[in-house]
Amino acid sequence: MAMTVVFEEQVEIPLNLGSLADFRRWATSDEFPERGRIDYVAGRIEVDMSPEDFFCHGTLKTEIVGVLYRRVKRGDLGHMVTDRTRVSNVEAGLSAEPDIVFVAHATLDSGRARLISKAGSKPGHYVELEGAPDLVVEIVSDHSVTKDTQRLPKSYFEAGVREFWLADARGENLVFQIHWRTASGYQTVEPDSDGFQPSAVFECGFRLDGRRNAKGEWTFDLRER
Repeated sequence: MAMTVVFEEQVEIPLNLGSLADFRRWATSDEFPERGRIDYVAGRIEVDMSPEDFFCHGTLKTEIVGVLYRRVKRGDLGHMVTDRTRVSNVEAGLSAEPDIVFVAHATLDSGRARLISKAGSKPGHYVELEGAPDLVVEIVSDHSVTKDTQRLPKSYFEAGVREFWLADARGENLVFQIHWRTASGYQTVEPDSDGFQPSAVFECGFRLDGRRNAKGEWTFDLRER
């Protein structure tokens, strides 16, 4: 009888992961793979082993993280993290590693989100954020279009995430959308006359500019005001 599923000879997934709780135990264990992105979304285990595109994903993520991290650090607003940061929510049936996550001090203090330690780890060592962070950012890749634009936003909304950002630089037209929560789902906010979209989380506006340099490579500027 098969006990695991081997994906592309790189990831070995146990067959006894029958629930979100089972997946979370595996995801925080020493057996969890160190490569790839593996999410649990509404009962599905989704595996993406494809490398990040250098410009359309990597440099774009670095620009967004850099600008937001400076704002968070300057105002001592909370914690800004990226890559291999697991966010889980029982109500939404979700355990994912978003591209970028921000959680405010006030959110942690209120209990809307809490940091989870690995079993047997030293005090102050955390491997998971449980509950509802304030902001999640996803950057669309060729292998995750439907997941990033449909399945994950629905799950983030059900998890109570206050604000969801989506960026897509795969085509000639750069896409950058800030979404606010409404009673029924996320709504894309309207930009002002200068193209700035308001963020309720950071109480300012953002505009993502992109251009091709002389070599035809994307360069990005996330502007704030």
